[in-house]
Formats: sequence, structure tokens, C-alpha cells
Amino acid sequence: MSEETVKYTLPDSEIPTHWVNLMADLPGPASPPLNPATQEPAGPDDLTPIFPMGLILQEVATEPEVEIPEEVREVYTRWRPSPLFRARRLERALDTPAHIYYKYEGGSPAGSHKPNSAVPQAFENKKAGIERLVTETGAGQWGSALALACSLFDLGCEVFMVGASYDQKPYRRSMMEAWGATVYRSPSDRTAAGRANAEHDSGSLGIAISEAVEVAAGDERTNYALGSVLNHVCMHQTVIGQEAMSQMAMAGEEPDVVVGCVGGGSNFAGLAFPFMRRRLRDGATTRFLAAEPAACPTLTRGVYRYDFGDTSGMTPLLPMYTLGHDFVPPPLHAGGLRYHGDSPLLCGLVKAGLIDAVAYRQNETFEAAVRFARTEGLLPAPEPAHAIRAVIEEAEAARAAGEKRVILFGLCGHGHFDMSAYDAYFSGTLEDIEFSEAEMQAALERLPEAPALA
Repeated sequence: MSEETVKYTLPDSEIPTHWVNLMADLPGPASPPLNPATQEPAGPDDLTPIFPMGLILQEVATEPEVEIPEEVREVYTRWRPSPLFRARRLERALDTPAHIYYKYEGGSPAGSHKPNSAVPQAFENKKAGIERLVTETGAGQWGSALALACSLFDLGCEVFMVGASYDQKPYRRSMMEAWGATVYRSPSDRTAAGRANAEHDSGSLGIAISEAVEVAAGDERTNYALGSVLNHVCMHQTVIGQEAMSQMAMAGEEPDVVVGCVGGGSNFAGLAFPFMRRRLRDGATTRFLAAEPAACPTLTRGVYRYDFGDTSGMTPLLPMYTLGHDFVPPPLHAGGLRYHGDSPLLCGLVKAGLIDAVAYRQNETFEAAVRFARTEGLLPAPEPAHAIRAVIEEAEAARAAGEKRVILFGLCGHGHFDMSAYDAYFSGTLEDIEFSEAEMQAALERLPEAPALA
């Protein structure tokens, strides 16, 4: 058997004890979310109708680390620490001097990184006496993660699933139902927000968020749970990057570039933010690359403005790159990346030039996914396939330059429920959906009045 190590694992005792809060290390003061009615910074009182105080305090925390409750760490042991792999077979196939590593989150019960945040959110809501959580889901990964977490903490769970994914991924829906959740196709006729957007049959994350927030705001026993974007969600995911730092040390290497896919930003933040803190504190030269779909190019084509996080304008105004809160992206298969905005923390780092972004079309993304599957064996979800496309280009650039380059990326979930997308790719019917500049400009004209961002 070859002596070349391909898998780096950690014992349960190495599960991080704290989450990394990058707010403490930003190069300048972060622009705050705003109350849309007053245009003043949103405070805890603006969030109490839909979030428990435990999560609100995490959202506004300024300390560099936040302790992970022991009850949450105990649940994490079911899949954490997750493995780090060296992609030696892919390296050989690419004939590259680059060393490629990937942190694999597909081993969680829900098959993705999402339970890293779903579990602490369910825990804090249960502790606060809440009886039910309601949420949205794009590809179904967040919905299934929250359904799992609610089942572990004996909470009810309702999920508004974006229509395109509801139709494309029926087994994600079945997984949520197996854990006791009730799943609705969004836009639905159950909410005013859904009825107001009935013309957009394929749905969007913005519409589904509006539906979920509306339900939560109307019932004091029900709270809302968000799977990405907000600071506390990104913070929960930093267990990924902290483990990866230890595992890269085991491999005796440091990444030159960290790559991840971006929809709302939690997966990318989870891997990248611990490394970003090292760059901000210690002057490390690590590069960071965010990969997104060309059909929903928030970071590469959006504008940096205050905007609502949902379609109906029920959330605070967030400082972020946006395509417009009522822009409805086309129904691409990477449903988890169909969001009009991104994490304010992530967007601020992009604006500061600390993170680069690139966008890819569906066919080149799936070509990369298949290439990865045929060398490494793991079948990626469409979302991290965007990161794999970027990694292959990085590795080919290293070959052309004749230089060693250490690349780390996040394989945030498996593609076992995405076979209709692979079927379309293999049959030649997968479309490279065009992004509508005209529809984005129309949506941007409807942005809310808000202070300009520097």
C-alpha cells in the first residue's frame, strides 16, 4: 500500500471549543444593518420577534471568539471533526505541481455543512422555550439540516422550499419529512408574500425567506431560522476552517489559496474566515477565491448597496453586494447559490480587496464535477462544483507557471440528491442559462432608499 497520505483525521477531542468571530479583526468598522423605517442601526429589539436572545447576542458579538455550548459540541461528534483529503489522483490527472486539499462536509447526517449552524440555532431556540422553527431552503440542504436539528431538540419544523428545487429534488423533500418537517413549495398560497409572488413559479430564496419570516412574525411560539448570510450563521461554520488549519499542519503545508462556492456565504466563511483572521492579524499572504454561478453573479455583477435580505422587504437593510431584492434568478441546478445578496461580512471583505470572486456557467461547472468524481470518487453537489471549477483553473495555472501551489477548497456537500442535474449534463440538455442584465437593472431601480456605502 502506498505511503502517500490522502486523508487527515482528528479525534473528537479536537472539535473546536469556540467559534471564530471575524468581526473583531476587520480592517475597519463594519457597516451596520439598518432598520428600514428609521434608517438607524438595527439593534436586538429589531430581531426579537423572530430570533431568540442567545442568537441575537451571537449576531452582535464583538469578542474574537464565542464559546460553543457543550450540548452543541456533543451533537457535533456525530460527524465532526470532518476529514481533510489530499486530492492526489486529481493532481495526477491534471499533471500539476499544485497540491490540492479539500475539506469534506458531506459526511454529516444531512449530507452537507449546514448542520453546523442548524444545531446551535435549534439549541438556542429550545432553550428560549420556542416550540417551532420555520425556514426557507434553496437546494434543500439547509431545510434538511434544520429538520434534523429540530428532531434532535424536539421542535416542530416548517420549510418553504424554492419551487425549482422542490420540483428538481424530491428526495431532499422526503429527507426533511423523514425528520418530521412539513415542506411547502414556494411561492405558496399560505402567505401574503407567496401569493404576491405567484407569477414567479420557479421561486427564489428571497421569496421563500419572506414567507418564512411572515409565518414566524405572526406566532409568538414560532421563530425563524436562517441558513446563511447573517454573522452568527457564518460564525457557526468556522468549525470547518479551524479543523482544516490543524489538518493542514498535520500535512506540513499552508494553503496559498482558499477556494469555496458562495450563495449566501456561510460555507465559504466557515472554511475561509479562520485563515482570513491569520491574514488580518499576522500578515499571511493567503489568497481567497469565491466561486459563484454566472446565472446569479452577485459578487461579480451586483452593486454594493443596502438592500433587503428578502423579496418582500420584511428584513433589516443589509450592506452587501446585491442583484436587487426582487430579482428572481433563473432556475439553475445549484439551487443553494440562487440568492440575490451575500453575507455582509463576506461582501465587506470583497469590497476591501481581500477576497476575489469568479463566476461559472453550468456546463463547465458540471464538467469539473465529473472530472473530480472520476478521479477522487466523491460525487459533488452542484454548489461546490463551482469551487472545483476554480480549483482546476488554479492547478492548471500552477502547471503553466511551473510552480508549486497549495490549494485548499471546501467540498461542502455530496450530490446524491442531484442526479437529475447530472442526467441533464450527460444527455447534453443542461443549459448555460443566461443572466438577465435588464432584469437586474430593473430590480436595482427598486432598491430601498438608504445611506450610500463607501
